[in-house]
Amino acid sequence: MSEGRFSFARVKAVLGKEFVQMRRDRLTFGMMVGIPIVQLLLFGYAINTDPRHLPTLVEMGDSGPATRAVVAGLQNSGYFDVNGTASSAEADKALTNGDAIFVLTVPTNFERDLARGDRPQLMLDADASDPVAAGAGAGAIAGIVQQSLKPYVDAAQPPVETIIHRRYNPAGRTAVNIVPGLLGIILTMTMVLITAVAITRETERGTLETLLTSPAQPAEVMLGKITPYVVVGFIQTIVMLTGARVLFHVPFDGNPLAFLVAVSLFILVNLSIGFFFSTIARTQMQAMQMTFFMFLPSILLSGFMFPFYGMPAWAQVIGQVLPTTHFIRAVRAVMIKGAGFAEVWGNLWPLTVILVIVASLALSRYRRTLD
Repeated sequence: MSEGRFSFARVKAVLGKEFVQMRRDRLTFGMMVGIPIVQLLLFGYAINTDPRHLPTLVEMGDSGPATRAVVAGLQNSGYFDVNGTASSAEADKALTNGDAIFVLTVPTNFERDLARGDRPQLMLDADASDPVAAGAGAGAIAGIVQQSLKPYVDAAQPPVETIIHRRYNPAGRTAVNIVPGLLGIILTMTMVLITAVAITRETERGTLETLLTSPAQPAEVMLGKITPYVVVGFIQTIVMLTGARVLFHVPFDGNPLAFLVAVSLFILVNLSIGFFFSTIARTQMQAMQMTFFMFLPSILLSGFMFPFYGMPAWAQVIGQVLPTTHFIRAVRAVMIKGAGFAEVWGNLWPLTVILVIVASLALSRYRRTLD
């Protein structure tokens, strides 16, 4: 009769069992506590939709006091971080590489024309492949220049004509920026998750023990496990490129071979990360939690959704460690800016280093499991 009645004693027993199990499963408990903390810190401190201190170069055709006042005004405005001067070729390379967001061109005889009241032109080249990053500075430049030149000109109208040249994405279409970056996010999510969960599932089912007792070397097992998913990654890439071109009219102006190398490195990096997670996780749920723990910073700190240079310095340091950051930069440079190997090499070598480190860690942990 007592078995049919509600019993607080049995609830207490089950509750105690769950707390014991939670205490033993420290990884899951750590993820449950850690993920909200990471979200709070990232959304509270790292995300900034009004980017400031964006890298800027100046092409100096004149160097008088009025020119120096304009440069000082840019620096003091907070929108621009003037990193020095550059020639026309150096400025173009910096915009293509992503080392500069803005280039201000001061024409020859600027000081003379300004003194004569001829309203000389100042040109601001803006990397508009990310419309959000370029928007605020481009909108503020005219007012900054006019304010900076007040001590030098007494005129009711603006003393100079400020021309904004939005490069790579003159229409400011969001799809041009988002769609290439979306390829990196999709590959990150699917490649890491599929590998981590698939190998962890074999551990749960006991089928991995067969591999542990076989003469297969760790590198052979890892290569055999990830190769099928490399094919899946390339299929996803083809689908994304087709959709980008047909549906959203995103250009592809760069070197296809450079793009292929970047995609290959990125797929291998994410599969290696998934393999590494599978050596830590004991259950598929843990593997999924670890994937999400990496996926969240990859979305927020890679420059995919928010301007990279708008984040604080500590967030940029974390973002530089993420493979998604370098891949998105490389893909956007090739597709939108017409870049080749020389321009994207600065993002290919970090992907190579990350691949070597993660693959070595994964093989080391797997070898320990064999022992």
